[in-house]
Amino acid sequence: MILDLLYAGWLSLEDYILAHTLTCLVPAFLLAGAMVTFVNREAILDHLGERANLLKAFALAAAASFLVAACSCTVIPVASGLYFAGAGIGVAFIILWVAPAANVLALVYTGSILGAEMVIVRIIAALLVAFVVGFVMRAAFAHERSATPAMQDDAARVVGENKKIIAGKNLGLIGLILLSLLAPNYLVQEGPYLHKIYVWGAGTLLVIGYALKFIARDLIETWLR
Repeated sequence: MILDLLYAGWLSLEDYILAHTLTCLVPAFLLAGAMVTFVNREAILDHLGERANLLKAFALAAAASFLVAACSCTVIPVASGLYFAGAGIGVAFIILWVAPAANVLALVYTGSILGAEMVIVRIIAALLVAFVVGFVMRAAFAHERSATPAMQDDAARVVGENKKIIAGKNLGLIGLILLSLLAPNYLVQEGPYLHKIYVWGAGTLLVIGYALKFIARDLIETWLR
């Protein structure tokens, strides 16, 4: 009896690890590191940072969050990556709130089960609460803004004097990472979970191949550490 319970617990743990670590958390952490390493910090500060127009920054973060089909745990490294890349704390919390609560897949599922009215209610509720949380967090913690000095130095070294938001090759890498994060959820909506792992694996191989071919080794080390 006890062995059966232990075995069932092991199977549940195995399923959780496969479901969240491989297809969700691994690409999410890769994406967070890439944003800190490759995105021009000054551009982040201009559009999403504390010096940006508050409503514009919040609206941009909320709009982008609808496309991030991520659960509440997966979105944490994504939001933290933006924060340490220069985004304001209010922006980070809006992404933390809206992405899991009102992403495209969640809205499609809600509409198919509960109807279009609940979709509208869900969008309005997610945005209202997210903006309130964003304003509160910005008012409470904006003065405590800090970033890891090592990360700041590395990011500055990567972008150098380049005023572009991100170099073309680096944008391609971030796009592939985002694809490996989102594709399993968008492409595999029914059937065995193993199919999602296959899609994630293919996307991850593309990320590895692209990085080795187009990204300098020292930048890869900065990104992955």
